[in-house]
Amino acid sequence: MQQFETDPQPSSFTYHLGLIHSHELLLRKTTKSFKKATTTLQSIFLLLLFVPLIKPAPPTQQDSRMTYDYGTDNFEETLFSQDLEDEYLDGKNIKEKETMIIPEEKSLQLQKDERVTPPPLKKENDEMPTCLLCVCLSGSVYCEEVDIDAVPPLPKESAYLYARFNKIKKLTAKDFADIPNLRRLDFTGNLIEDIEDGTFSKLSLLEELTLAENQLLKLPVLPPKLTLFNAKYNKIKSRGIKANAFKKLNHLSFLYLDHNALESVPLNLPESLRVIHLQFNNITSITDDTFCKANDTRYIRDRIEEIRLEGNPIVLGKHPNSFICLKRLPVGSYF
Repeated sequence: MQQFETDPQPSSFTYHLGLIHSHELLLRKTTKSFKKATTTLQSIFLLLLFVPLIKPAPPTQQDSRMTYDYGTDNFEETLFSQDLEDEYLDGKNIKEKETMIIPEEKSLQLQKDERVTPPPLKKENDEMPTCLLCVCLSGSVYCEEVDIDAVPPLPKESAYLYARFNKIKKLTAKDFADIPNLRRLDFTGNLIEDIEDGTFSKLSLLEELTLAENQLLKLPVLPPKLTLFNAKYNKIKSRGIKANAFKKLNHLSFLYLDHNALESVPLNLPESLRVIHLQFNNITSITDDTFCKANDTRYIRDRIEEIRLEGNPIVLGKHPNSFICLKRLPVGSYF
């Protein structure tokens, strides 16, 4: 009986079973990859779906003029500057409103009065006559070292005139006839030899008058409200000062007449004086009535703070009764 050997290859069942197992593994891997891809696609889809619905937050409203630095020491200064700026702008807006209202009032007034006269023509001297040569600033006129030989025409509102170091030789009443508001005049370093008596008569508000470093031989009539008069470094002699030149100047506190040619102390000095400079003159004598009152030993002149008489030929030690009413002795030679 013939024997047949069995086939060593696996049976068809076993083959198919292995094939099924391989497909199962492949399917699992494919499924996992598909799930990952699906998840990614879902995320992308959701992102595309909701992005258009998200709107950016509106920008915070800030004042373009305000910049606050909370981390520095300048924060308070910034706020302070801002307050000033706001105050300025508010004031500016108010002024703008006022300027808008004023024309309406004028227009109403013009409607009531049909006949309107044109304004008077301004003269050439009324429109800043001196300010082209000098400097005019808030009522002050500065004409220093511009080689003028006379007082120039001044704006009517002038209160202070500084005409130092020029070539002015004379002062007249016409120079200040239309300038009643003058309070200070300074002519230091000119060539003034003569001043008319009526030059300062209309200057009722004049408080300070400086005529130092000129060529004066005598003094004019001075305005009553002077608080300071300076005429040092001139050629004034005692006969060039009238007996009552200072008597009515009840506001005069500072008197500077040093470096002149005075032979005696001026008479009738007002009680208001605090400082008197008479040094470097030719004063040779002094009386008991010069500063004090010979008939009143109780009289005290308490306002005087300084009297300078050095540089004069007088020996002050020979006139002790002349200073008995003073709180301080004059400066000068006593021996």
